[in-house]
Amino acid sequence: MTSMRAALLLPLILAAALSGCGKGPASEPPKTDAAPVFNTIPRVDFNRRAAELFVPLFWREDSNKNGALEANELAILIGMPHADRAIWIDASGGFTLLFKETYAAMKQADLPLTDAAEQTRHRLAVEELAQGRSTLVESDLTQATPADQNLVTHLLNVAATIEKLYARQKGVFGMGARIPADDTASAAVFHRNQSPYCEAPKTEKEEACSALTPKPPRAVGLYPADIQGDATFCDKLAKQPNAAELMGHFSVVVQGDKPGAYKAVPYTEEYRDDMESVAKELEAAAGGLGDDEAALKAYLLASANSFRTNDWEPADVAWVAMGAQNSKWYVRVAPDEVYYEPCAWKAGFALQLARINPESIEWQKKLDPLKRDMENTLAAMAGKPYKAREVNFKIPDFIDVVLNAGDQRSAHGATVGQSLPNWGPVAAKGGRTVAMTNLYTDADSREQQAVLMSSMFCPATNALATTTPNESLINSLLHEAAHNLGPSHDYAVRGKKGDVLFGGPLASTLEELKAQTSSMYLADWLRDKGTFTEDEVNKIQLRNIAWMFGHISRGMYTADGTPRNYSQLAAMQLGSFIDADAVSWRADQKAANGTDLGCVEVDFKKLPAAVKSFETAVLGIKASGDKARATGLIAKYVDGKDNYADLRGTIAERYLRAPKASFVYSVSY
Repeated sequence: MTSMRAALLLPLILAAALSGCGKGPASEPPKTDAAPVFNTIPRVDFNRRAAELFVPLFWREDSNKNGALEANELAILIGMPHADRAIWIDASGGFTLLFKETYAAMKQADLPLTDAAEQTRHRLAVEELAQGRSTLVESDLTQATPADQNLVTHLLNVAATIEKLYARQKGVFGMGARIPADDTASAAVFHRNQSPYCEAPKTEKEEACSALTPKPPRAVGLYPADIQGDATFCDKLAKQPNAAELMGHFSVVVQGDKPGAYKAVPYTEEYRDDMESVAKELEAAAGGLGDDEAALKAYLLASANSFRTNDWEPADVAWVAMGAQNSKWYVRVAPDEVYYEPCAWKAGFALQLARINPESIEWQKKLDPLKRDMENTLAAMAGKPYKAREVNFKIPDFIDVVLNAGDQRSAHGATVGQSLPNWGPVAAKGGRTVAMTNLYTDADSREQQAVLMSSMFCPATNALATTTPNESLINSLLHEAAHNLGPSHDYAVRGKKGDVLFGGPLASTLEELKAQTSSMYLADWLRDKGTFTEDEVNKIQLRNIAWMFGHISRGMYTADGTPRNYSQLAAMQLGSFIDADAVSWRADQKAANGTDLGCVEVDFKKLPAAVKSFETAVLGIKASGDKARATGLIAKYVDGKDNYADLRGTIAERYLRAPKASFVYSVSY
């Protein structure tokens, strides 16, 4: 449990240290005194305590292995209060008095809370935080050009407004102001989860777990609050005479002029001031760019216009015109994904800033000539009425993430590949895909991954387990490419697209299931083409199965009953592979860690056929719009109470021993 004394003292320390300190050049730097040795809190505990106290501090590594935190080992996190490096580290490179007092506050003894209910809520808030491990994504842009630094400055401003827009969409904007200043753990939960509700597996269903008291009812800001208590409200809206308008991706649904009637209000009307603020910052970001970043400049200006018009197609056209060949930056700022809201209709505002990793060019050279063959192969497996189409998508660019904001910033984990846009003419032509290359590559993440895999795999299988970035990167690359192959988002059967045929949440799950299963199938297909060796493919597929474990451990549904797309698709994949005897549970054999009894064995000779069989089934469901077969998969592998559920329980128990990565960001420039 976090120190209540520290929670009480820290706001006072910050207030005292920062009082009278403005942002102008006349501000005096925080005072310093003699530099003690900061060696009484281990690195892991320091980062945990910093998260609990909601301070923007992260000890990246003990670079000289002396067990003491030094100023050059400390990263300052962005997107949090007091995220100015000068507050914590002075001009001479030493720690400020504020840092020393904060370090001392981390060690203070607990003070009990007198209110029992509040004590329970606080304990659960700390437990919620403990299930996420702060994982640093750090970018050093101090040597960047003035134009690039100007770009980053304005995009950080955009990120702050995107967070605000997303909070409005989620219906939680302004709630954080109700958290008392001394309740740092609750403030940290609210920031990490972008809401007062707990999301971690062990606490999300605890009614008392909340960053706020009283706990507010769950209701997004995209639909009238009074209809959201009805679990079928999405279906009822979909049956309204103006359903197509209400289901539009870039609008908010409000009460209509008559009782029981509803209308759609465009984002540009509902969020006018914030969207204008984003537009101005994007124009300012573009203003400093030269001819060497003409493609990026064109996108930023087009995006600014889209934030004023609600017409996202021109921005998408400019966005797909960028790539590794004409820009060193990756920027996407737009409303895109729909998974966060109960109807899975409304695009959530997000920003991602990254730098292009030029290694993607080599993969594009390898895979570009094979795109047509990939489409023909998957079309044949899908069957009628789907027909192979001309595919013009780009093989994913590799990007090194600098910052995620809004819907792109997750409480736990992060998107490691993406294909956008999801709708419209640009999407139909292939859009643009990316794979994120610098996530989960830190030493802590790799060490934890090895421990988790050894707790689930039998020794012979675990001998092929890797923690290098290559295997997961290839999975992301093929997953995102597959979103553009076969029956995808805009594919229609009898004139009806997936969100109508299946319903929004199931349609989203099926599209991700298709992409992930296609990724596994294409790995085998590329082996036959000579791109990969058999050993390489076996290692890739083993990482894919470990990926399934990670998502299965989160549970199949959120606390409010919303399906978890990736968890459900992982359960379907694993169950089907077990049925095909390509994956088996050895109840009497110890796992590779030598401790856990019972382990998973993978038969790599049978796995390719199992993957192909399941891929054919999934493509067929998507191609024919067969909702009954889709719900049958859910009933058997997700909601079934047989051995699949028992194995999922074992996976959850072992994988939840370790906290999930909760990415935090530091940018120096």
